[in-house]
Amino acid sequence: MSIEKYLTVSALTKYLKRKFDADPYLGRVYLTGEISNFRVRPNAHQYFSLKDERAKISAIMFRSSFEKIKFKPEEGMKVLVVGRISLYEATGNYQIYVEKMEPDGVGALYQAYEQLKKKLAAEGLFSAPKRELPIFPKKIAVITSRSGAVIKDIMTTVRRRYPIVQLVLFPALVQGESAAADIVEKIHCVERSNSFDTLIIGRGGGSIEDLWPFNEEIVARAIYDCKIPVISSVGHETDTTIADLVADVRAATPTAAAELAVPVLGDEILKINQLKMRLYQAFKAELKIKTQQLVKLQGSYVFQQPERLYEGYLQKLDYFDKRARQAMQAIYTENELKLQHMLSRLREVAPIESVRLNKKNIEYLQQRIRNAGLTYLERKEQRVQAAMVSLDMLSPLKIMSRGYSYVSQDKHVIKSVKRLKTTQQIEIHFADGTAAAEIKKIKEDQSND
Repeated sequence: MSIEKYLTVSALTKYLKRKFDADPYLGRVYLTGEISNFRVRPNAHQYFSLKDERAKISAIMFRSSFEKIKFKPEEGMKVLVVGRISLYEATGNYQIYVEKMEPDGVGALYQAYEQLKKKLAAEGLFSAPKRELPIFPKKIAVITSRSGAVIKDIMTTVRRRYPIVQLVLFPALVQGESAAADIVEKIHCVERSNSFDTLIIGRGGGSIEDLWPFNEEIVARAIYDCKIPVISSVGHETDTTIADLVADVRAATPTAAAELAVPVLGDEILKINQLKMRLYQAFKAELKIKTQQLVKLQGSYVFQQPERLYEGYLQKLDYFDKRARQAMQAIYTENELKLQHMLSRLREVAPIESVRLNKKNIEYLQQRIRNAGLTYLERKEQRVQAAMVSLDMLSPLKIMSRGYSYVSQDKHVIKSVKRLKTTQQIEIHFADGTAAAEIKKIKEDQSND
């Protein structure tokens, strides 16, 4: 078989894609099915599947188409889609390119309304504390269409009820794709002026599509963040928008909104006159009572004899003065005794007293030392005298004075005749002098042998 008969995969896929694109029945297909494998990709194309009990088809919805739908697709939601069937050459899979989508059984806008309502309720925008409307507003802002019946009804009602208030219109788009952004801008303009007491937002009745700008999330958040009390009057009494739920007060009609915003001037003037009369009567009754009390007080002894008012106080003053003096005297006496006692104790332990006693003790000890020294010296003198006497008695000179003498040679005392020789020169020492002598003869004493 010739190889020219074989097709490439790309050629076959391209041929099948042409078949899909050329088929008039596949150029616009209406499908119903359940969303599967869905995950929101922010600011991007959306890829998911549509399935029923027996089959499944891949689906793609480009970003430009996805941004136009009013509800949020969810996994498992049954939807109605409009698109074309084609084949994606890279994978060989056929898929539907979705151009429009809405919930099956419930309108897309209603679905979006319920989803946003649930979201904002979870965030607490509906249950947050509502701001109170001022009782006597000076300046009211109205955001609505310039040519609609809403502003005419509000002006008529305000002029009839409270003509002294200033009414300022901020014309805005109340229908169409640009209406939500325009309403938000007007709310910001009212806030920036910082001179309005109340804000009324409203429009006449219509379908859910006509009222849809008031169901947009940006409008709801702008109303919630507004620092001025907001009255919402959108549609008829049976219509309830997200703006109505977020606003501080909901009015069924524009006329009702105006009635809620302002009081009836005639009624208020009547109330003021009634209050004025009540105040006058109350003041008159109070003045009468005070006058009677004044007359009674003027007849009192306090004004007739004012000195009696102080008699009791003077007696008490004297009594307390006497007690105070006695108490002070007792305190003084007690403190004086304490002082004397402390001075006595202080004198006992004072350093000057101790110095004085120690000085006397030192003088006494010095006297004892002097006496002991004198006694010691006397005893020593006596001992010296006795020793001198004894020494004098033993002195050789004393003995020599009784006729004794001693012999020396060359300053050496000769104690024995054995050391003498004949013709030896010697000195004889007497008590009163010396004499030189020569040994002539030596005679030893034999009795000493």
